[in-house]
Amino acid sequence: MDDKGLKSRLFNTSALDPKDEIEERMERGYGILTDLTSGLSDREVHDALNAHVSKGIAQHEDITLGLLYSILVDPPAAAKSYRDLALITRDGLQFTIIKLNEIILGKYLKIHEKASPQLVWVVRELVKNSVVGADSVCSSLLRQIAGGDLTPKNIWLAESMLDVFTDNRQWLDKQATFIPLVVYTYLRLIEDHSGPLLANLKQREVEFCVSLMREKFMDCSVIGRDLVRLLQSVARIPEFEKLWKDMLHSPQSLTPQFTGLLQLLNQRTSRKFLLSRLTPDMEAKIVFLTSKVKFGQQKRYQDWFQKQYLSTPESQSLRCDLIRFICGVIHPSNEVLCSDIIPRWAVIGWLLTTCTSNVAASSAKLALFYDWLFYQPNKDNIMNIEPAILVMHHSMRSHLAISATLLDFLCRIMANFYPPLETQVRQGVFTSLRNILEKRVLPSLQPLFDNNKLDKELRAMIRENFSEFCTPEVVKVEDTPPSSPLPIPSPTTPTPPSTLPLPTPAKDVPVAVFADPEPNNKYEEATFSDEEDDNNKGKLKIHEYMFRPIRDIEEVDLEQCLEQLSDELKECAKKIYDERDEDDTERQCENVESLCGVLLEMEEFDSEQASPLSLFLCQIYKDHFTEELLPTTLSQENLTESIEKPLFVIFRNLSQSSEDEAIPIQLLTLVCHMYEKHPQIGYHLLYFLVVCSKVDESKLYVYEEVCKNTESGDTEACLKRDFQTCQEDNIGLLCHLVTPVYNHFSDATLSNTDLLHIIASCVDASQLQDLICEIMQGNLVMFKEEDLIETIRTTLEWETFEQYCVWQLLIAHDEVPMDQLSDLAPKLTYKEHPEALTSLLLMLKNESASFDLLRPILNRPVVEFDKFTISMLSHWALQDDKEFADLMKTMISKVCTAAKRQRQRPVKHPLPSVDQVLGHLDSLRQTPVTKQCSFFSQEAFLISLQLIQAVCDDSQRIKYGDLFALTEELSESFRTTRSKRKSPGSYSPRGGTTTSTSSSSSSRSKTIIAAESSSSSSEDEEIVPQRPTKKKKKAAVQGSDSD
Repeated sequence: MDDKGLKSRLFNTSALDPKDEIEERMERGYGILTDLTSGLSDREVHDALNAHVSKGIAQHEDITLGLLYSILVDPPAAAKSYRDLALITRDGLQFTIIKLNEIILGKYLKIHEKASPQLVWVVRELVKNSVVGADSVCSSLLRQIAGGDLTPKNIWLAESMLDVFTDNRQWLDKQATFIPLVVYTYLRLIEDHSGPLLANLKQREVEFCVSLMREKFMDCSVIGRDLVRLLQSVARIPEFEKLWKDMLHSPQSLTPQFTGLLQLLNQRTSRKFLLSRLTPDMEAKIVFLTSKVKFGQQKRYQDWFQKQYLSTPESQSLRCDLIRFICGVIHPSNEVLCSDIIPRWAVIGWLLTTCTSNVAASSAKLALFYDWLFYQPNKDNIMNIEPAILVMHHSMRSHLAISATLLDFLCRIMANFYPPLETQVRQGVFTSLRNILEKRVLPSLQPLFDNNKLDKELRAMIRENFSEFCTPEVVKVEDTPPSSPLPIPSPTTPTPPSTLPLPTPAKDVPVAVFADPEPNNKYEEATFSDEEDDNNKGKLKIHEYMFRPIRDIEEVDLEQCLEQLSDELKECAKKIYDERDEDDTERQCENVESLCGVLLEMEEFDSEQASPLSLFLCQIYKDHFTEELLPTTLSQENLTESIEKPLFVIFRNLSQSSEDEAIPIQLLTLVCHMYEKHPQIGYHLLYFLVVCSKVDESKLYVYEEVCKNTESGDTEACLKRDFQTCQEDNIGLLCHLVTPVYNHFSDATLSNTDLLHIIASCVDASQLQDLICEIMQGNLVMFKEEDLIETIRTTLEWETFEQYCVWQLLIAHDEVPMDQLSDLAPKLTYKEHPEALTSLLLMLKNESASFDLLRPILNRPVVEFDKFTISMLSHWALQDDKEFADLMKTMISKVCTAAKRQRQRPVKHPLPSVDQVLGHLDSLRQTPVTKQCSFFSQEAFLISLQLIQAVCDDSQRIKYGDLFALTEELSESFRTTRSKRKSPGSYSPRGGTTTSTSSSSSSRSKTIIAAESSSSSSEDEEIVPQRPTKKKKKAAVQGSDSD
């Protein structure tokens, strides 16, 4: 028992846990270290270690891991081990830092309690010695300080890291990019450490944060608007109250570059700060919930998360961190948005319902709407404001209290967030709503703002604040007086988390508290459940309003770009700049033509010139990327007219040479830089080249050259990127590009499931039909035979419509290898893969029964309610019962032969087992096919049933007794007929009906028996090729009519 407890000195593991890979390497390195240094003096140890690490990278890593292991598990030897580590390192301790980050981010929760102090100790040493990269290890440790967690281990880590920073303040002051993260972390932790037992720690954190902010305010200001949000939560602390006064009244006393609060509020907070307040384990759980869990199946995951992280009173503050993370960091792809994965708004709605205090609920709502208050479309991302509007919209039907409290909060926050900036806040909220409508997040706000379910006073408040988004009729008819504006809070009174401290005191003014509805409110308490209320007739439609994320293109300073250009380029670019707003497209094209002429005459055109010029051109012609590119009528005249734009002049000059000639390097360099700068350049280039290509001369080789000179250097990667971008912008254009792209880049497309998925995930029925027509006309091939099975396997995880698209496209091709596809049948289950099984069933329906098709179908497990196998067997039996009985007899003969063989040899295409054959036949026996055809009374089948009965054990004979009972139906009259056919006198030249039938049956009987004899003697055709002598003998018997 003791040995099991000591098996891991670094991590807490159970007896069942496998050995950790990192610890295994570290122990191996520690063993090498011990062998090398045992019994040596310090100098000899140093020489021996240096000699060993000089042998190669592997030896250097072994010793580094060994010394790091010694530091973590052997505290008395830690100082000596660190000294040796610093002396023998060949990479400035970078490998050590990588492994420390790996342990902290991936395995901190499992680390042994005795190793935790050593982990902080080694980080302290790295900081003390100013090792490059020490800040990254500190950042990893800061992430492990969980918000809303007052357990001793968490408090110890927060205090230990605070000690490291205060003791090494000179080092910290030099880390300009790391200081904001430290301030953001400890500002957030101060809110949690408000209890009397943590008063000393809280005071140290306050002094530390205030000191850093006063001395390094510009470094801290990069946090952006969430810095203001965190300062709101600590505004009552005297030290921060003084800081607030300086920020509001004399901002330049903190730093000359700080102009005031609005400067911070207009700056969106970077994702890295929002991410930093979730531990890696929390992050993994939330990412899994929002990317893998289906809507309606989330309850058990939410219950587990709530029990793990949200069950204590102090964890109330964690909700804000989670909501800010979901809004600002979790931005689902189109694939997830179009799937049945639980949407972000549902997760946030659940988090709101777990708030048990008014203060926590108000803070959570502020976190949800925070990006709305100073929203700017050119700087902010619409994905940050999307969850709030959707949680209000979708909750209106079944969770009215959620929508009501959020609408109430939104109305009140505009006037009360910070009265001096009320105009800017109101403008930000209105801009958010307009952008939501513009980007079609919701088609209209009237169902939300003019809903009769809302309280009359709340509706009046909404109409007063958002009359622009309400129906005019409602505004005119309703004459309810609007609610009076809320009183303005004072800094001398306790300020709720949703309001800022005011610059000037206002006495005797009550505080506006943004609370959830009281229990006696008309709205019932809201809870997010897996099922809708019983009164609702249908489930909530997740995709009622579909939304696609909008890419934000960074604004470019055009004049600054012009200054970076050479004189000859600047002159042409200046002309383009001056005439950019003119409607004369022909004139603009001439200006770009002149620019291309200057470029072609330049002997040197490098990245220093190409980068600013590409930025300049992408910004000047950014409107081109939002215009409809593909004409409605696809005539050659319309297509040619669609590429008569300034941007395409560059592409035209680039592609004028033939494929054998060199492409102008200057223009190639420019287009490659434009490709990297703007995501839509790629598919615009593809479209231009397709339009310009002739039947016998494709221009798409130019695209390939561009791809080779981009950062990825890979045509396949570029096609994936450009197809994805085109799918988001213009699905019709994507379908137009499929045929020429697949034909020209067959090596990069035919086995590319990513491209196939992009196409299948966006096409509608009409576009799918067009692609199928292209395939049937011989213009398009989308699959490669050797990769077909792997392609189908990949599609099994896709959405239902996407899978059916792939199968429809596959069926449109000629000569689909059914023998390959049928081999998938045993690996598909009727519950998990209904799309593939249905499509495969319909394709097999058009095939005649054969041994190669029957084998994999019988190889499927016998499962109740799985009707695939019996459906296929029924179809073949009804198609030709006699031929199918012969085929089944051949199959059973081989199965029996294999069953008798004591030692089974591995084969590529295994035969079904006796249980599988009997199980499927017994299921088939219980279907109506027994009455619709004579398959079960065919002599070949009954003989094969006797054969397989002979190799069954007692349990199988009992289990399938009803099936074996069929063999008793071999009547005496049938046997008598066979014996009569053997005598010469039984043959009649005139041949009545009975005689003819008997003769035919006799001939078939001899053929079946011959086949049985042949197959029994030649074993399994899948393993050993049939001998020629056997074939000859079989043929002779089948051709004989001597009887």
